[in-house]
Amino acid sequence: MTTEIDYYTLLEIERTADGAQIKSAYRKLAMKYHPDKTGGCAESEAKFKAVSQAYECLKDPQKRAAYDRFGHAAYTQHEQGGGGGHRANAGGFSDLGDIFETIFGQSGFGGGGGRQQQRRGADLRYDLEISLDEAYHGKQTQIEIEVSAACDTCDGSGAQPGTGVKTCGTCKGHGQVRAQQGFFVVERTCPSCHGAGQVIESPCRACRGEGRVDKAKSLSVNIPAGVDEGTRIRLTGEGEAGARGAPAGDLYIFLHVKRHSLFEREGTTLFCRCPVSFTTASLGGSIEVPGLDGVRHEIKIPAGIQSGKQIRQRGAGMPVLNGRGQGDLVVQIDVETPTRLTARQKELLEAFRETETGEECPASTGFFGKIKDLWGD
Repeated sequence: MTTEIDYYTLLEIERTADGAQIKSAYRKLAMKYHPDKTGGCAESEAKFKAVSQAYECLKDPQKRAAYDRFGHAAYTQHEQGGGGGHRANAGGFSDLGDIFETIFGQSGFGGGGGRQQQRRGADLRYDLEISLDEAYHGKQTQIEIEVSAACDTCDGSGAQPGTGVKTCGTCKGHGQVRAQQGFFVVERTCPSCHGAGQVIESPCRACRGEGRVDKAKSLSVNIPAGVDEGTRIRLTGEGEAGARGAPAGDLYIFLHVKRHSLFEREGTTLFCRCPVSFTTASLGGSIEVPGLDGVRHEIKIPAGIQSGKQIRQRGAGMPVLNGRGQGDLVVQIDVETPTRLTARQKELLEAFRETETGEECPASTGFFGKIKDLWGD
């Protein structure tokens, strides 16, 4: 240092200031004297370096205690000793991530360093196709998946049995290394230990130090009644194993319901198109529709029903997922016109046509009446 200005004076704070006051004072002065704010003024740049160095000392309780007791000599000696804490470079700058954190309230580079936490394994997806009947009743089924699982030989540690791990020699256990870039010191993930802070002395031969291997796994899946297309079932911890003993991810099972030959579905409502003869539609009657519950549902057909008319059967639809009750069964009536008539049937129909007055089919009578009005006939 070229000058030995008191750090408390530099930061314009009392010697009794707490950590929050120190940080607030530094943030204010750093924004005031930052080179980007002052257009490269040499005096402001020197001031910025000085307040940064003062903050580096006073924010650390151990460094601050030594400074309060021995002054600048204690701080200089501590820096030269190369201790394990954050260290200012020759110009007095802290690491770039810390500068962003103190000036802007957040770190531009993921925080102030330190060993990275273990990263959990990846979540996996499995697509399972089921029938509508299975969606109605629910089922217990087995699935087979190929997944990265914890190595049995090393129990997921990645180390050969009988060996362990040691502190990374590159980053000294911090998980990050520093590099000089102009005025700044930038922290990066250690290339040797990938942020773990430790390295394996003797990697497991079975998993090559990864702590996980690919293997086939059989899982039991409970499909509850009432599931629908796209329903997602989560199996916690059944995803990809984390590296070197890290927690496993989750397995998400996406359900796809196959098309049914008779029913269509909308939520808990089942739809069924049912053709009936024109005589049944004219005279009325009843039909039976099989339900997914195995029950034959009798549907009453009122006399004179028209094509497209829907009849609702309460409680005969899909069950409510994870709840109580059931939806409805909706039967849409399609009146079928006969195509193969015997001579006797044609004779009877001709006799019926001779008796028609127009009141039997009010819709067609009204329609052709409007056409006559348009033609003026």
